[in-house]
Parts: sequence; C-alpha cells; structure tokens
Amino acid sequence: MVSVGTMVWLTSELMFFAGLFAMFFTLRSSQPAMWAEYSGRLDIFLATIITVILVASSVTAQFGVFAAERHQPRRTGGALSMKSWGMVEWYILSFLMGSIFIAGQSYEFAVLVSHGVSIQTNAFGSAFYITTGFHGLHVLGGLFAFLYVIARAYFSVKFTHKEAAAAVVVSYYWHFVDVVWIALFGVVYILPLLV
Repeated sequence: MVSVGTMVWLTSELMFFAGLFAMFFTLRSSQPAMWAEYSGRLDIFLATIITVILVASSVTAQFGVFAAERHQPRRTGGALSMKSWGMVEWYILSFLMGSIFIAGQSYEFAVLVSHGVSIQTNAFGSAFYITTGFHGLHVLGGLFAFLYVIARAYFSVKFTHKEAAAAVVVSYYWHFVDVVWIALFGVVYILPLLV
C-alpha cells in the first residue's frame, strides 16, 4: 500500500512540475530576446557536472534497493569492498552525492545573484529560481528521506520487509527527482543552446 500511495503522490508531483514547465515555456515565448540574454549567464559546465552526479546518485540508490531486497542493511565485508555494501552504505553514498548537487546548485544561485540575476530581476529570474528552486527543495526532501531510512535500519532490531519497503519507496521518490532534473536541465540549460 505504501508503494501505491507513493506512486499516486508522485503523479500529483508530476502535475505540479508540469505546471512549472508550462510557466517556464509561456514566459520564454513571450520574451525570447531576454531569455537568450539571461540564459547565456547560466553555468552550463557546473550544471552538467551536478547533473551527472545526481544521475549517478540514482544508480547508487538502486544498488541500495537491491541490498534492501536481499535484506542486507549493512556491509558484510570491508568498507572499501563495494560488493559487500548493504543498503545503508549505498544510501549514504547517494545522500552525499545529492548533497553535492545541492551545494552546486546553491553555488550557482549565489553567483547569479552576485551578477544581478535574482528572483525579482525579471521573468527569467522568476522562472529560473522557481523551477530549479522547487526541484532543489524536493532534493532536500529526498536527502531527509535517505537519513530517515538509514536511521531506521540502524535502530531496528531486525531488518524486515517494512524496512526494505521504506527503502524502495525512497528510491521511487529519488528516481522521480532525478528524472525531473534531467527534464529541467534539458529545458533550462540545453534548449537555449539549440534555439
């Protein structure tokens, strides 16, 4: 039931982001010259790096799911032997990678603000910060979910189907956040280079 509920909730989140995309495209089509000017100020190199890191964190989260489905909460071998890692180690790595993504996004926001591009600057600033900012908040939510599942694995006497199901549900959310970012990256960073 938790998985089904999560899927229904993620569908509503998809509609929320669809609205943000619609806002972005509507504002972009009404002022193309401004969009071209301000899109050139974005740091596509940094965005590409943090995108690769976020996509990789989805892969590590899936390895955590595989471990959870084997009912292996923690590593069975040495800390550097990734083959022996359990769900906790994979989720800690995913958490760290997600944190790097947030740090990179925060750095880009700070640089843009220092160059006079804020949420109040114009329609581009509003659309950029609202779409990427809401995504960043969703990433933060996923980071807290990772911490919750990791803590639950540490404090449970026995790693049961409930703990494994919680890990799987968190991975659904994380994969969703990942897919949304790939779409945002394409629209915000790549599309201006092609048009």
